[in-house]
Amino acid sequence: MSNKKTLIFTGGGSGGHVMPALTIIKKINEDARYDVHYIGGIASIERELVQDYKLTYHPIRTGKLRRYLSLENMKDIIRVFLGLVDSFKLLWKFDRKNTLVFSTGGFVSVPVVLAARLQGKKSFIHEQTSRVGLANKICSIFANRVFISFEDSYKYFDENKTYFSGYPLREECYTDEIKPIKINGRVINETSKPIMFVTGGGNGAQLINKLIEKNFAFLTEKYLIVHQTGKAFFNDYSTKLKHPDYIAVPFIGTEMIDLFKLATVTISRSGAGTVCELIAVGKKSIYIPLKIAQKNEQFFNALEAHKKLGSIIIEEKELTDASFLQALSDIGDHNPMTKVQKQNGLQFLVEEIEKAF
Repeated sequence: MSNKKTLIFTGGGSGGHVMPALTIIKKINEDARYDVHYIGGIASIERELVQDYKLTYHPIRTGKLRRYLSLENMKDIIRVFLGLVDSFKLLWKFDRKNTLVFSTGGFVSVPVVLAARLQGKKSFIHEQTSRVGLANKICSIFANRVFISFEDSYKYFDENKTYFSGYPLREECYTDEIKPIKINGRVINETSKPIMFVTGGGNGAQLINKLIEKNFAFLTEKYLIVHQTGKAFFNDYSTKLKHPDYIAVPFIGTEMIDLFKLATVTISRSGAGTVCELIAVGKKSIYIPLKIAQKNEQFFNALEAHKKLGSIIIEEKELTDASFLQALSDIGDHNPMTKVQKQNGLQFLVEEIEKAF
């Protein structure tokens, strides 16, 4: 019989739930004592994202949790029940004392955490945003411990089992080192112009893309612009926006943290991961929260960066050329890294996992 400890991750439905789990998994995989598994949806994004990681993937049937009335809710009650059956069967194979379930949220996680509770297995959950998601709110009832990214989130959970961990970030967020950045064959480094990094996330944000297009002449006169357009918009913007100091790219990979450090100004949506990375790097930024995000969570994420670093928030209803240009003026041409958050959420969570066994 193997002496390895079994660590079962679950969470999905969006990249925002999966990426923090993968950051922890990458660190955990350095330790040969762990046998790592992932429980996710049959055709969900998490199944695709975990392919490059050393783990076993278990698909289960899932149903979506809605806060509004819909006929689909009846079907999803059945799907959630089937997911509970799938989860119960899967978890039954693992030894109770040497197994830990770690959830990062999303509707797929609910039957897994519930099944763990029914079998007497430990489960931890991590909430990424400043406002709790419905799945994590339900899971928190059954979990042994709850970890939060923002201290303001204590009020949503049982404080007796809730701990501020911070968001699990790559360790390079906490160093001043800036590795060489090469994008589209061009080396990006400190130039005579300030560097502007524009991102609407991996899928892009057309609202932000159009903002850059409308102010293109002024921006290229002042900045070297690196613009993550999103794959769906890349061909359009790389074709119609031409300038020696404008670089369009569909997706930024491992260079992201170094761009945050190097850029004088970053313009972005305010998903939890992006906000926490920029807080850890210590860069004041301009956030344009997604208005339709659940419970306006992106606004409250950005508010944390405003409190800590003085970052600027422009809500969609207030976004004009004038408010945008004023925000750029307020950021100025000198925006050094200012370290305000020293706790490494990744290290904290890895240590808590180790103590669970």
